[in-house]
Amino acid sequence: MQTLVVTDKPSRAIRVEPSYPDPQPGAEEVKVRVHLAGICATDLEIARGYMQFAGVPGHEFVGTVVVGDAAWVGRRVVAEINCVCLTNHCRRRTVLGIAGRDGAFAEYLVVPARNCHEVPDGVTDQQAVFVEPLAAAVHVLDALPPQRARVAVLGSGRLGLLVAQVLARQDGRLEVIGRNPRTLAVCSRHAIEARHVDDIVPAGEHDCVVDCTGAPEGLALAMKLCRPCGMIVLKSTCAEPAAIDLAPAVVNELHIVGNRCGSFPPALQLLAEHRIEVDGLVSAVYPLEQGAAALEAAARPDHIKVLLRPGPP
Repeated sequence: MQTLVVTDKPSRAIRVEPSYPDPQPGAEEVKVRVHLAGICATDLEIARGYMQFAGVPGHEFVGTVVVGDAAWVGRRVVAEINCVCLTNHCRRRTVLGIAGRDGAFAEYLVVPARNCHEVPDGVTDQQAVFVEPLAAAVHVLDALPPQRARVAVLGSGRLGLLVAQVLARQDGRLEVIGRNPRTLAVCSRHAIEARHVDDIVPAGEHDCVVDCTGAPEGLALAMKLCRPCGMIVLKSTCAEPAAIDLAPAVVNELHIVGNRCGSFPPALQLLAEHRIEVDGLVSAVYPLEQGAAALEAAARPDHIKVLLRPGPP
C-alpha cells in the first residue's frame, strides 16, 4: 500500500513509500481503509524528531472498517489513538502514528476494535477528521476550575481555534492570543476576542491560561499572563526541549497541569449537532502521494488545516 513515512536511518526524512507492507489486524483489532487524515502540530513535531518515532505518522482520521469483527465491518469510524490495556496512561501503550504503532497517513491502518467510534450520518468525512483534536479541546474543560472569570487561549493555531470554540460556550471572559492574522480573524468571525501577541502587556490578570502554542516558549509567556494561584493548562508538545525558569511558578503558586487526549463521544455529539464549526478551518486537501508537500504546507502560516486523501477522490 501507499504511505507517507518518517525515516530515521541513515538520516531523518519524510518520503512517500508506494509499496509499504499492508497491515494485518491481530486479535481484537480491525483494519480500516482511510478516507481522510488530518495533519496536526504533533505530526510536524514528529517530522522534526519528537518521540523519535519512525514509521507511518498520522492520528486524526476517518475511514471504513474492511476487515475484523463482523459487527464493525462496513461502518464508518474514527478511533481513539491510545492503544492500551485499561487507561490512556498504560505503561505498555502504543499510540497511533506517535509511539510504537503505524498511523493514518496510509491507505490502511490497524487499530483495536474497542478504540473505534461510529461516525453519525450527519457528520461528513471532512468534519469527522476533527474528532480527535476536538476531543482534546473538550478535555480542557476537565482541567479548568469551575470558577474562572478570565481565560486566555495562548496560540491561535489548529488546536487553539478548537479550544477557543469550546470555551466560548462557557461563562466568563475569553480571549485568544496569537501571531497569525488569518487565524485571529477566524476568532473574530466567531465573536471571540482575539489579540496579537505583540499587543499584549502581560500583567498576571488571567485566572486560567491554556497553552496551545506548540512552541517551547509558550509556558514562559503563560506564566506571565496567569495571576497568582491561577492555572496553566499545557497542550503543547515539542521536539525541541525548552529552558524554562520555573521560579515564577513557585513564587506565584501557579497550578500547571498537562492535558492531552479527550473522550470521543462528546466531540462527535458537538459535530453532529453543528455546535462547533470546522469546515472553515480546512485550507487544503492533498493526495497522499503529495504527502511531503502537504506537511510543508501545514507548517506555513497561510494554511490552517491541511488534510491528506489516500486513494482516488
